[in-house]
Amino acid sequence: MHDTPDERKTSSLDTSADESPKLQVAVVGGGIAGLSVAISLLQHPGVNVQIYERTKAFREIGASISLGPNGLRTLEKLGVENAIDGSVCSRQISDYPMIYRHWRTGEVIARDLHRTVKTKKHFTARFHRAHLHQALLEHVPRKIIHMGKKTVSIVADREEGVTLTFEDHTTAKADICIGADGIHSNVRKTFVPDHTLRRTGWTAMRSVFDASLVKDINFPEDASHWIGPDRSFFHSNIGKGMFTVVGGLHTDPNDLEDTVQWDDEYSLDIFRELYKDWHPAVRSLIEATPYTRLYPNMAGRALDTWTFSQRVTLVGDAAHTHGGAFAAGGSLAIDDAYALFLALNHVWPAAMAKSRKPTVEQLAEVFRLYEATRKPHIDKILGAVHLQVIGHKPKMENDDIETDEMLEERVRNRPDPSWISEHDVESAFQNVIGAKELGLIKIPSKLA
Repeated sequence: MHDTPDERKTSSLDTSADESPKLQVAVVGGGIAGLSVAISLLQHPGVNVQIYERTKAFREIGASISLGPNGLRTLEKLGVENAIDGSVCSRQISDYPMIYRHWRTGEVIARDLHRTVKTKKHFTARFHRAHLHQALLEHVPRKIIHMGKKTVSIVADREEGVTLTFEDHTTAKADICIGADGIHSNVRKTFVPDHTLRRTGWTAMRSVFDASLVKDINFPEDASHWIGPDRSFFHSNIGKGMFTVVGGLHTDPNDLEDTVQWDDEYSLDIFRELYKDWHPAVRSLIEATPYTRLYPNMAGRALDTWTFSQRVTLVGDAAHTHGGAFAAGGSLAIDDAYALFLALNHVWPAAMAKSRKPTVEQLAEVFRLYEATRKPHIDKILGAVHLQVIGHKPKMENDDIETDEMLEERVRNRPDPSWISEHDVESAFQNVIGAKELGLIKIPSKLA
Protein backbone atom coordinates (compact mmCIF):
# COMPACT_ATOMS: atom_id res chain seq x y z
CA MET A 1 0.00 0.00 0.00
CA HIS A 2 1.11 3.57 -0.55
CA ASP A 3 1.99 5.70 2.44
CA THR A 4 -0.30 8.56 3.38
CA PRO A 5 0.91 12.07 4.23
CA ASP A 6 2.36 12.72 7.67
CA GLU A 7 -0.08 14.21 10.15
CA ARG A 8 0.41 17.76 11.29
CA LYS A 9 1.42 18.01 14.97
CA THR A 10 -1.56 20.03 16.10
CA SER A 11 -4.23 19.85 18.77
CA SER A 12 -6.97 20.37 16.21
CA LEU A 13 -7.77 19.11 12.74
CA ASP A 14 -10.52 21.66 12.00
CA THR A 15 -11.92 20.92 8.55
CA SER A 16 -14.84 23.35 8.84
CA ALA A 17 -12.85 26.59 8.52
CA ASP A 18 -12.95 26.53 4.70
CA GLU A 19 -14.30 29.87 3.45
CA SER A 20 -16.10 28.10 0.59
CA PRO A 21 -19.68 26.88 1.11
CA LYS A 22 -18.60 23.26 0.77
CA LEU A 23 -20.23 20.66 2.97
CA GLN A 24 -17.56 19.32 5.32
CA VAL A 25 -17.83 15.55 5.76
CA ALA A 26 -15.87 13.52 8.32
CA VAL A 27 -15.70 9.82 7.47
CA VAL A 28 -14.71 7.57 10.37
CA GLY A 29 -12.99 4.51 8.97
CA GLY A 30 -10.71 4.10 5.97
CA GLY A 31 -11.71 0.60 4.92
CA ILE A 32 -13.79 -0.43 1.95
CA ALA A 33 -16.91 1.29 3.31
CA GLY A 34 -15.11 4.52 4.16
CA LEU A 35 -13.28 4.76 0.85
CA SER A 36 -16.54 4.05 -1.01
CA VAL A 37 -18.21 6.91 0.85
CA ALA A 38 -15.37 9.26 -0.05
CA ILE A 39 -15.38 8.22 -3.72
CA SER A 40 -19.17 8.62 -3.88
CA LEU A 41 -19.51 11.95 -2.10
CA LEU A 42 -16.56 13.50 -3.94
CA GLN A 43 -18.63 13.14 -7.12
CA HIS A 44 -20.50 16.16 -5.76
CA PRO A 45 -18.63 19.46 -6.37
CA GLY A 46 -19.93 20.96 -3.14
CA VAL A 47 -18.45 18.35 -0.82
CA ASN A 48 -15.15 18.21 1.03
CA VAL A 49 -14.29 14.85 2.65
CA GLN A 50 -11.78 13.96 5.36
CA ILE A 51 -11.19 10.32 6.33
CA TYR A 52 -10.06 9.37 9.85
CA GLU A 53 -8.58 5.88 10.08
CA ARG A 54 -7.61 4.32 13.42
CA THR A 55 -4.64 2.28 12.14
CA LYS A 56 -1.29 3.93 11.52
CA ALA A 57 -0.79 2.37 8.10
CA PHE A 58 -2.74 0.35 5.54
CA ARG A 59 -1.18 -3.08 5.25
CA GLU A 60 -1.47 -6.07 2.94
CA ILE A 61 -3.59 -8.05 5.37
CA GLY A 62 -7.06 -9.52 5.37
CA ALA A 63 -8.90 -12.43 3.86
CA SER A 64 -10.89 -12.83 0.66
CA ILE A 65 -13.94 -10.76 -0.21
CA SER A 66 -16.66 -11.22 -2.80
CA LEU A 67 -18.52 -8.51 -4.72
CA GLY A 68 -21.78 -9.35 -6.40
CA PRO A 69 -23.22 -7.71 -9.50
CA ASN A 70 -24.77 -4.99 -7.33
CA GLY A 71 -21.44 -3.75 -5.95
CA LEU A 72 -19.66 -4.13 -9.30
CA ARG A 73 -22.32 -2.15 -11.14
CA THR A 74 -22.09 0.62 -8.58
CA LEU A 75 -18.30 0.78 -8.81
CA GLU A 76 -18.64 1.12 -12.56
CA LYS A 77 -21.07 4.03 -12.12
CA LEU A 78 -18.54 5.66 -9.82
CA GLY A 79 -15.78 5.30 -12.41
CA VAL A 80 -13.80 2.77 -10.37
CA GLU A 81 -13.04 0.60 -13.39
CA ASN A 82 -9.74 -0.66 -12.00
CA ALA A 83 -11.58 -2.45 -9.18
CA ILE A 84 -13.69 -4.54 -11.55
CA ASP A 85 -10.91 -5.35 -13.99
CA GLY A 86 -10.01 -9.02 -14.26
CA SER A 87 -6.40 -8.32 -13.36
CA VAL A 88 -7.26 -7.63 -9.72
CA CYS A 89 -9.95 -10.26 -9.07
CA SER A 90 -11.19 -13.68 -10.14
CA ARG A 91 -14.45 -14.69 -11.83
CA GLN A 92 -15.88 -18.07 -12.62
CA ILE A 93 -15.03 -19.68 -15.94
CA SER A 94 -18.62 -20.86 -16.03
CA ASP A 95 -21.51 -18.43 -15.68
CA TYR A 96 -22.48 -19.75 -12.24
CA PRO A 97 -21.63 -17.40 -9.34
CA MET A 98 -21.53 -20.35 -6.94
CA ILE A 99 -21.42 -24.12 -7.35
CA TYR A 100 -22.46 -26.42 -4.49
CA ARG A 101 -20.87 -29.87 -4.18
CA HIS A 102 -21.45 -32.91 -2.01
CA TRP A 103 -18.83 -33.12 0.71
CA ARG A 104 -17.84 -36.69 0.03
CA THR A 105 -18.61 -37.45 -3.62
CA GLY A 106 -17.89 -34.06 -5.18
CA GLU A 107 -21.16 -34.29 -7.10
CA VAL A 108 -22.64 -30.92 -8.09
CA ILE A 109 -25.82 -30.58 -6.03
CA ALA A 110 -26.92 -27.09 -7.10
CA ARG A 111 -25.78 -23.86 -8.71
CA ASP A 112 -26.61 -20.21 -8.14
CA LEU A 113 -27.54 -18.21 -11.22
CA HIS A 114 -27.13 -14.64 -12.39
CA ARG A 115 -30.63 -13.39 -13.15
CA THR A 116 -30.22 -9.86 -14.53
CA VAL A 117 -26.54 -9.64 -15.43
CA LYS A 118 -25.80 -8.78 -19.06
CA THR A 119 -22.02 -8.55 -19.09
CA LYS A 120 -19.23 -10.74 -17.69
CA LYS A 121 -17.59 -7.82 -15.88
CA HIS A 122 -20.63 -7.68 -13.60
CA PHE A 123 -20.43 -11.39 -12.76
CA THR A 124 -19.58 -12.11 -9.13
CA ALA A 125 -15.91 -11.35 -8.50
CA ARG A 126 -13.60 -12.49 -5.69
CA PHE A 127 -10.66 -10.48 -4.39
CA HIS A 128 -8.01 -10.43 -1.76
CA ARG A 129 -9.43 -7.71 0.50
CA ALA A 130 -6.18 -5.74 0.37
CA HIS A 131 -6.24 -5.70 -3.45
CA LEU A 132 -9.79 -4.31 -3.55
CA HIS A 133 -8.85 -1.76 -0.91
CA GLN A 134 -5.85 -0.64 -2.95
CA ALA A 135 -7.98 -0.30 -6.09
CA LEU A 136 -10.38 1.99 -4.22
CA LEU A 137 -7.54 3.90 -2.60
CA GLU A 138 -6.30 4.95 -6.05
CA HIS A 139 -9.44 7.09 -6.39
CA VAL A 140 -9.06 8.95 -3.10
CA PRO A 141 -6.68 11.93 -2.65
CA ARG A 142 -4.04 10.93 -0.12
CA LYS A 143 -4.13 14.33 1.55
CA ILE A 144 -7.64 13.70 2.90
CA ILE A 145 -6.67 10.48 4.72
CA HIS A 146 -5.56 10.91 8.33
CA MET A 147 -3.97 7.82 9.85
CA GLY A 148 -3.68 6.88 13.52
CA LYS A 149 -6.97 8.63 14.36
CA LYS A 150 -8.89 6.40 16.74
CA THR A 151 -12.17 8.09 17.55
CA VAL A 152 -12.93 8.28 21.27
CA SER A 153 -15.68 10.90 21.31
CA ILE A 154 -18.25 12.28 18.88
CA VAL A 155 -20.45 15.21 19.82
CA ALA A 156 -23.23 16.04 17.37
CA ASP A 157 -25.21 19.24 17.62
CA ARG A 158 -28.16 19.91 15.35
CA GLU A 159 -27.17 23.53 14.81
CA GLU A 160 -23.38 23.48 15.24
CA GLY A 161 -22.32 20.28 13.48
CA VAL A 162 -20.05 17.50 14.68
CA THR A 163 -16.87 17.47 16.77
CA LEU A 164 -14.68 14.36 16.81
CA THR A 165 -12.01 13.75 19.43
CA PHE A 166 -9.26 11.21 18.83
CA GLU A 167 -7.11 9.12 21.13
CA ASP A 168 -4.08 11.33 20.36
CA HIS A 169 -6.01 14.31 21.80
CA THR A 170 -6.54 16.01 18.43
CA THR A 171 -9.99 17.04 17.28
CA ALA A 172 -11.82 17.55 14.01
CA LYS A 173 -14.98 19.44 13.13
CA ALA A 174 -17.36 18.81 10.29
CA ASP A 175 -20.90 19.46 9.15
CA ILE A 176 -21.76 15.75 9.09
CA CYS A 177 -20.06 12.54 10.18
CA ILE A 178 -20.32 9.19 8.41
CA GLY A 179 -19.60 6.15 10.57
CA ALA A 180 -17.88 3.60 8.31
CA ASP A 181 -15.89 1.91 11.05
CA GLY A 182 -17.10 -1.66 10.79
CA ILE A 183 -19.12 -4.11 12.80
CA HIS A 184 -17.56 -2.97 16.09
CA SER A 185 -18.22 0.68 15.20
CA ASN A 186 -17.33 3.29 17.82
CA VAL A 187 -19.67 5.70 16.04
CA ARG A 188 -22.59 3.30 16.48
CA LYS A 189 -21.65 2.66 20.10
CA THR A 190 -21.70 6.41 20.77
CA PHE A 191 -25.31 6.79 19.66
CA VAL A 192 -26.70 3.28 20.27
CA PRO A 193 -24.76 2.10 23.33
CA ASP A 194 -27.18 -0.73 24.06
CA HIS A 195 -26.74 -2.41 20.67
CA THR A 196 -25.03 -5.75 21.18
CA LEU A 197 -23.48 -8.38 18.96
CA ARG A 198 -23.72 -12.07 19.57
CA ARG A 199 -22.20 -15.14 18.05
CA THR A 200 -24.22 -16.75 15.33
CA GLY A 201 -22.89 -20.25 15.87
CA TRP A 202 -20.81 -20.20 12.71
CA THR A 203 -17.01 -20.11 12.76
CA ALA A 204 -14.92 -19.71 9.62
CA MET A 205 -11.39 -21.09 9.19
CA ARG A 206 -9.87 -18.81 6.56
CA SER A 207 -6.59 -18.87 4.68
CA VAL A 208 -5.19 -16.80 1.81
CA PHE A 209 -1.96 -17.81 0.10
CA ASP A 210 -0.08 -17.99 -3.18
CA ALA A 211 -1.96 -20.04 -5.77
CA SER A 212 1.26 -21.80 -6.78
CA LEU A 213 0.86 -23.97 -3.66
CA VAL A 214 -2.14 -25.72 -5.22
CA LYS A 215 -1.07 -25.77 -8.87
CA ASP A 216 -0.38 -29.53 -8.87
CA ILE A 217 -3.67 -30.49 -7.16
CA ASN A 218 -6.60 -31.84 -9.12
CA PHE A 219 -9.67 -29.87 -7.98
CA PRO A 220 -12.62 -28.06 -9.66
CA GLU A 221 -11.29 -24.90 -11.29
CA ASP A 222 -14.38 -22.83 -10.56
CA ALA A 223 -14.99 -21.72 -6.99
CA SER A 224 -17.07 -24.30 -5.15
CA HIS A 225 -18.90 -24.53 -1.87
CA TRP A 226 -18.71 -28.12 -0.56
CA ILE A 227 -21.59 -28.90 1.81
CA GLY A 228 -21.50 -31.42 4.65
CA PRO A 229 -23.99 -32.21 7.43
CA ASP A 230 -22.48 -29.80 9.97
CA ARG A 231 -19.64 -28.05 8.17
CA SER A 232 -18.66 -26.72 4.77
CA PHE A 233 -15.60 -25.95 2.69
CA PHE A 234 -15.03 -23.25 0.09
CA HIS A 235 -12.14 -22.67 -2.31
CA SER A 236 -11.48 -20.06 -4.97
CA ASN A 237 -8.88 -18.16 -6.88
CA ILE A 238 -9.06 -14.52 -5.82
CA GLY A 239 -6.96 -12.74 -8.44
CA LYS A 240 -3.35 -11.58 -8.71
CA GLY A 241 -2.07 -15.12 -8.21
CA MET A 242 -3.76 -15.62 -4.84
CA PHE A 243 -5.95 -18.44 -3.58
CA THR A 244 -8.29 -18.89 -0.61
CA VAL A 245 -9.75 -21.80 1.30
CA VAL A 246 -12.45 -21.32 3.91
CA GLY A 247 -13.70 -24.00 6.24
CA GLY A 248 -16.97 -23.42 8.05
CA LEU A 249 -18.06 -25.12 11.24
CA HIS A 250 -21.29 -24.90 13.25
CA THR A 251 -20.68 -24.41 16.95
CA ASP A 252 -22.84 -23.68 19.99
CA PRO A 253 -23.10 -19.87 20.24
CA ASN A 254 -23.97 -20.18 23.94
CA ASP A 255 -20.90 -22.23 24.89
CA LEU A 256 -19.25 -20.16 27.62
CA GLU A 257 -16.06 -22.20 27.32
CA ASP A 258 -15.64 -21.17 23.68
CA THR A 259 -13.13 -18.33 23.98
CA VAL A 260 -12.10 -18.15 20.33
CA GLN A 261 -11.43 -14.59 19.19
CA TRP A 262 -11.45 -13.00 15.74
CA ASP A 263 -8.24 -13.75 13.79
CA ASP A 264 -6.93 -16.32 16.28
CA GLU A 265 -4.44 -18.79 14.84
CA TYR A 266 -5.77 -22.31 14.41
CA SER A 267 -4.06 -25.67 14.41
CA LEU A 268 -3.57 -27.07 10.93
CA ASP A 269 -3.65 -30.57 12.38
CA ILE A 270 -7.14 -29.96 13.78
CA PHE A 271 -8.20 -28.30 10.53
CA ARG A 272 -7.12 -31.37 8.58
CA GLU A 273 -8.75 -33.72 11.07
CA LEU A 274 -12.12 -31.97 10.58
CA TYR A 275 -12.08 -32.89 6.89
CA LYS A 276 -10.28 -36.24 6.99
CA ASP A 277 -13.28 -38.11 5.51
CA TRP A 278 -14.06 -35.56 2.81
CA HIS A 279 -13.43 -35.72 -0.93
CA PRO A 280 -9.74 -36.12 -1.91
CA ALA A 281 -9.72 -32.68 -3.57
CA VAL A 282 -10.75 -31.03 -0.30
CA ARG A 283 -8.20 -32.99 1.69
CA SER A 284 -5.45 -32.11 -0.79
CA LEU A 285 -6.27 -28.40 -0.71
CA ILE A 286 -6.20 -28.37 3.08
CA GLU A 287 -2.93 -30.31 3.08
CA ALA A 288 -1.41 -27.57 0.90
CA THR A 289 -2.74 -24.76 3.10
CA PRO A 290 0.16 -23.14 4.99
CA TYR A 291 -1.86 -21.65 7.87
CA THR A 292 -5.43 -20.91 8.93
CA ARG A 293 -7.08 -18.40 11.24
CA LEU A 294 -10.43 -18.41 13.03
CA TYR A 295 -13.27 -15.96 12.49
CA PRO A 296 -16.25 -16.53 14.82
CA ASN A 297 -19.23 -14.94 13.14
CA MET A 298 -21.06 -12.12 14.94
CA ALA A 299 -24.35 -10.39 14.17
CA GLY A 300 -26.80 -8.00 15.80
CA ARG A 301 -30.36 -6.78 15.50
CA ALA A 302 -31.51 -4.21 12.97
CA LEU A 303 -31.18 -0.64 14.23
CA ASP A 304 -34.29 1.54 14.45
CA THR A 305 -32.43 4.28 12.60
CA TRP A 306 -28.95 4.86 11.22
CA THR A 307 -29.07 8.64 11.66
CA PHE A 308 -28.56 10.77 14.74
CA SER A 309 -29.00 14.50 15.48
CA GLN A 310 -29.39 15.17 11.74
CA ARG A 311 -25.59 15.19 11.63
CA VAL A 312 -24.39 11.59 11.86
CA THR A 313 -25.24 8.49 9.87
CA LEU A 314 -23.85 4.99 9.42
CA VAL A 315 -22.87 2.88 6.41
CA GLY A 316 -21.72 -0.68 5.84
CA ASP A 317 -21.21 -3.04 8.77
CA ALA A 318 -21.50 -0.11 11.19
CA ALA A 319 -25.12 0.31 10.09
CA HIS A 320 -26.13 -3.30 9.54
CA THR A 321 -24.39 -5.93 11.63
CA HIS A 322 -25.34 -8.87 9.44
CA GLY A 323 -22.13 -10.75 10.15
CA GLY A 324 -21.04 -11.22 6.56
CA ALA A 325 -23.98 -13.46 5.67
CA PHE A 326 -24.51 -14.21 1.98
CA ALA A 327 -20.98 -12.86 1.29
CA ALA A 328 -22.73 -9.53 0.75
CA GLY A 329 -20.95 -7.10 3.09
CA GLY A 330 -18.66 -5.40 0.58
CA SER A 331 -21.36 -4.78 -2.00
CA LEU A 332 -23.81 -3.57 0.65
CA ALA A 333 -21.30 -0.99 1.87
CA ILE A 334 -20.60 0.23 -1.66
CA ASP A 335 -24.31 0.55 -2.38
CA ASP A 336 -24.86 2.39 0.93
CA ALA A 337 -22.24 4.92 -0.09
CA TYR A 338 -23.80 5.46 -3.50
CA ALA A 339 -27.31 5.79 -2.06
CA LEU A 340 -26.04 8.49 0.28
CA PHE A 341 -24.60 10.39 -2.69
CA LEU A 342 -27.83 10.01 -4.68
CA ALA A 343 -29.84 11.42 -1.77
CA LEU A 344 -27.46 14.34 -1.27
CA ASN A 345 -27.35 15.18 -4.95
CA HIS A 346 -31.16 15.08 -5.16
CA VAL A 347 -31.77 17.36 -2.19
CA TRP A 348 -28.77 19.65 -2.72
CA PRO A 349 -27.75 19.55 -6.40
CA ALA A 350 -24.54 21.05 -7.75
CA ALA A 351 -26.24 24.29 -8.88
CA MET A 352 -27.43 24.93 -5.33
CA ALA A 353 -24.01 24.12 -3.93
CA LYS A 354 -22.46 27.12 -5.67
CA SER A 355 -23.96 29.56 -3.19
CA ARG A 356 -24.48 27.82 0.14
CA LYS A 357 -24.27 24.70 2.23
CA PRO A 358 -27.35 22.55 2.75
CA THR A 359 -29.59 23.60 5.60
CA VAL A 360 -30.24 21.41 8.61
CA GLU A 361 -33.65 20.62 7.15
CA GLN A 362 -32.06 19.58 3.86
CA LEU A 363 -29.58 17.35 5.66
CA ALA A 364 -32.49 15.71 7.48
CA GLU A 365 -34.15 15.06 4.11
CA VAL A 366 -30.91 13.59 2.72
CA PHE A 367 -30.73 11.14 5.59
CA ARG A 368 -34.43 10.28 5.32
CA LEU A 369 -34.08 9.47 1.62
CA TYR A 370 -30.91 7.48 2.26
CA GLU A 371 -32.60 5.32 4.89
CA ALA A 372 -35.79 4.94 2.86
CA THR A 373 -33.67 3.64 -0.02
CA ARG A 374 -31.44 1.27 1.92
CA LYS A 375 -33.03 0.28 5.20
CA PRO A 376 -36.01 -1.80 3.96
CA HIS A 377 -33.65 -3.90 1.83
CA ILE A 378 -31.08 -4.24 4.61
CA ASP A 379 -33.69 -5.06 7.25
CA LYS A 380 -34.99 -7.84 5.02
CA ILE A 381 -31.46 -9.24 4.81
CA LEU A 382 -31.06 -9.03 8.59
CA GLY A 383 -34.37 -10.83 8.98
CA ALA A 384 -33.06 -13.62 6.78
CA VAL A 385 -29.85 -13.75 8.83
CA HIS A 386 -31.76 -14.20 12.06
CA LEU A 387 -34.12 -16.78 10.61
CA GLN A 388 -31.66 -18.84 8.57
CA VAL A 389 -28.13 -18.19 9.79
CA ILE A 390 -27.94 -17.40 13.49
CA GLY A 391 -27.47 -20.64 15.37
CA HIS A 392 -28.48 -22.59 12.28
CA LYS A 393 -27.65 -26.23 12.18
CA PRO A 394 -29.59 -28.89 10.31
CA LYS A 395 -31.94 -30.49 12.82
CA MET A 396 -33.25 -34.00 12.24
CA GLU A 397 -36.01 -35.70 14.15
CA ASN A 398 -34.70 -37.89 16.96
CA ASP A 399 -31.18 -36.62 16.20
CA ASP A 400 -31.00 -38.79 13.10
CA ILE A 401 -27.93 -38.46 10.90
CA GLU A 402 -28.58 -36.37 7.83
CA THR A 403 -28.75 -38.66 4.82
CA ASP A 404 -27.40 -37.69 1.41
CA GLU A 405 -30.96 -37.19 0.21
CA MET A 406 -31.74 -34.87 3.10
CA LEU A 407 -28.55 -32.88 2.57
CA GLU A 408 -29.23 -32.48 -1.14
CA GLU A 409 -32.79 -31.38 -0.48
CA ARG A 410 -31.55 -28.81 2.03
CA VAL A 411 -29.13 -27.33 -0.47
CA ARG A 412 -31.61 -27.33 -3.33
CA ASN A 413 -34.18 -25.58 -1.15
CA ARG A 414 -31.76 -22.83 -0.16
CA PRO A 415 -32.96 -19.23 -0.71
CA ASP A 416 -32.10 -17.71 -4.09
CA PRO A 417 -29.49 -15.03 -3.23
CA SER A 418 -30.00 -13.01 -6.41
CA TRP A 419 -32.42 -10.64 -4.66
CA ILE A 420 -29.42 -9.55 -2.61
CA SER A 421 -26.54 -9.84 -5.08
CA GLU A 422 -28.40 -8.21 -7.97
CA HIS A 423 -30.29 -5.52 -6.08
CA ASP A 424 -30.28 -2.24 -8.04
CA VAL A 425 -29.67 0.59 -5.57
CA GLU A 426 -30.24 3.35 -8.12
CA SER A 427 -33.61 1.92 -9.13
CA ALA A 428 -34.52 1.58 -5.46
CA PHE A 429 -33.68 5.25 -4.93
CA GLN A 430 -35.72 6.34 -7.94
CA ASN A 431 -38.65 4.25 -6.69
CA VAL A 432 -38.49 6.05 -3.34
CA ILE A 433 -38.44 9.46 -5.04
CA GLY A 434 -41.28 8.52 -7.37
CA ALA A 435 -43.45 7.10 -4.61
CA LYS A 436 -42.79 10.11 -2.40
CA GLU A 437 -43.74 12.57 -5.15
CA LEU A 438 -46.94 10.65 -5.83
CA GLY A 439 -47.77 10.63 -2.15
CA LEU A 440 -47.72 6.85 -2.08
CA ILE A 441 -45.24 6.76 0.78
CA LYS A 442 -44.37 9.10 3.56
CA ILE A 443 -40.71 9.22 4.49
CA PRO A 444 -40.46 8.69 8.27
CA SER A 445 -39.86 11.92 10.13
CA LYS A 446 -38.23 10.31 13.18
CA LEU A 447 -34.83 11.55 12.00
CA ALA A 448 -35.88 15.14 12.67
